[in-house]
Amino acid sequence: MSVFGNLLGCWYSVFGSILTIGAMLGAITAGRIADLLGRKGAMRLSSVICSAGWLAIYLAKEPMVLYLGRVLSGYSIGIISYVVPMFVGEISPNKLRGALSSTNQLSIVIGLSAVYVIGAFVGWRILALLGVVPCGLLFLGLFFIPESPRWLAMNGEEEEFEAALRKLRGKHADISYERSTIQEYLTILQTLPKVTFVNLFDRSNYRAVIISVGLMAFQQFVGINGIVFYSTEIFKSAGFNPSLGTILFGILQVGVTAGGALLIDRTGRRPLLMMSASGLLLGNLLIAFSFFFKAHSVALTLVPNLAILGVLVYIAFFSIGMGAGPWLIMSEVFPLHVKGLGGGLVTLMNWFGSWVISYTFNFLMLWSSHGTFFLYAFVCLLATIFIYKMIPETKGRRLEEIHASLNS
Repeated sequence: MSVFGNLLGCWYSVFGSILTIGAMLGAITAGRIADLLGRKGAMRLSSVICSAGWLAIYLAKEPMVLYLGRVLSGYSIGIISYVVPMFVGEISPNKLRGALSSTNQLSIVIGLSAVYVIGAFVGWRILALLGVVPCGLLFLGLFFIPESPRWLAMNGEEEEFEAALRKLRGKHADISYERSTIQEYLTILQTLPKVTFVNLFDRSNYRAVIISVGLMAFQQFVGINGIVFYSTEIFKSAGFNPSLGTILFGILQVGVTAGGALLIDRTGRRPLLMMSASGLLLGNLLIAFSFFFKAHSVALTLVPNLAILGVLVYIAFFSIGMGAGPWLIMSEVFPLHVKGLGGGLVTLMNWFGSWVISYTFNFLMLWSSHGTFFLYAFVCLLATIFIYKMIPETKGRRLEEIHASLNS
C-alpha cells in the first residue's frame, strides 16, 4: 500500500475514534458527577451535553466544529453509559434486576437499528438533528421518576429515601425489610474513611475491580467493533445486499438481546456469559477461516457463506450475554461508597477498549485479515476461562449480600 494510503487509513482511524476519546473523558468524571448530582442529575446533565453535541454536528461548517460535536456526544455517552446500568441496578427488585438491566442494552440496539434504517433515507445533518429528540425525551422523562433510594439514603435524605422506595415498590408493598437492610448497610459504610482511587485496590474492593474491569475489557477485546465495522464489507464480498444485511443484522441484535433479557434472571449470569463467550469464539473462527480460505484459494465457494454465518453467529452470541452482562455485573459488585470511582474505572475501560479496537482494526486487517480474527478468537478463549474462574453468580441476591460475599 502507498504512503498516502497508510496516512489515509491512519487519519480514518483517528477520526473514527474521536467519539470514544470523548467517552473516555466522560467515564473519568461520571462517578463523581453521579455521586455529587445524583443518578438523575447525572443523566439530565448528559442529555444536555449530548444535545449540544448533536446541534454542533448539525450546524458544523468546518471540521473543528464537527470534531467538537463528536467529542461532546462522546462525553455525554461516557457519563450515561455508566449511570444508567448503576441506576437500574439500584432501583430494581432482586428477582428482576437482570432483566431490567438488560433492557438497557436492548434499548441501545433498538436505537442503533432505528438510526441505521432512518439513515438510509435522510442525510447526516438531518440525522444529527433527530439525535436531539431522544435527549429531550430523557431530560423531560426524568421529572417523572424517583431518584435512586440508595443514593438518597447515602446522602442522608431519609424522607425522600423512603418515599422513593415506596414509589418504586408500590403503594401497598411491604418495604420494611429492604429499607432496614439498606440503612444497616449504609451505617456500616459511614464508618469507613473517604474513598480514594487507591482504596479501590484494598482487600475489600479488589475482587470487585478485577471482576468488573476484566469482564468489561474482554467485552471490547473480543473484537465487537471490528465485526460491526466490517460487517458491511463482508456482506458486499459475499454478493449480499449490504443495506438488507445491515437491517437483518439489527433485527438479529434486537431479537437475541430481548431473548437474553428474558433468560438472565432464569438461567443466571454465569451460564449466559459462558455461552456468549464460547459463541463469540465460534463466530470469530468462522470469519477467520473464510479469510484464510480466500487468501489461499481454498474452497472459494464456501468463503462468502462462512463469512456471513460468522458475522451472524458472532452478533447473536454477543447480544445474548457479553453485550449486557458486563454492565449488569458492574452495577451489582461495587459497594455504594466505591461505586462512583469503581464504576467510572470500569466505564473508562469499556471506552478505552472500544478506542483501541476502533483504532487498530484497520492496521490489523492490513497485517493479516485472517490473523486478525484468529487473534480475536484467542481473546474469546481467554474470556471464557476468566468467566469460569472469576465471575460469581449474582442472580436473585440482594446487592448488600453480593458485596458481603465478595469480602468474605
